[in-house]
Amino acid sequence: MVDNVPPRQTWEALQSDPAAQLVDVRTDAEWNFVGVPDLASAGKQVVLIPWQLYPTMEVNTAFAENLKKAGFTPDHHIHFLCRSGVRSLAAAQAALAAGFANVYNVADGFEGPVNSDGHRGQAAGWKADGLPWRQK
Repeated sequence: MVDNVPPRQTWEALQSDPAAQLVDVRTDAEWNFVGVPDLASAGKQVVLIPWQLYPTMEVNTAFAENLKKAGFTPDHHIHFLCRSGVRSLAAAQAALAAGFANVYNVADGFEGPVNSDGHRGQAAGWKADGLPWRQK
């Protein structure tokens, strides 16, 4: 089972737990145009591995292999992040099935749900919580 954790709890884990890492599973277009978490003050870097491949949005069949190539081991505590928490949950479930035992889904993702005006990034999620991020 994959636990959903609030963005702020993920941020606290990244700052305090050397085994905690953040994998952003959005597409390269999202990283480039929306932004990415900035983990510099935690002494870490976000790892960018897409769960779906842009523009076809087909599932990245090499996802588990990409995690291993990035240096992840079963000892890592891997937090998965996407736009709103849906793709990252699927990615975390795939990582769990591939033998990564300590996986977490960042609830509400980077931008969260739309607000009453139809905009993301204000109602919930990494950006709405005021956590560090930057344009790529």
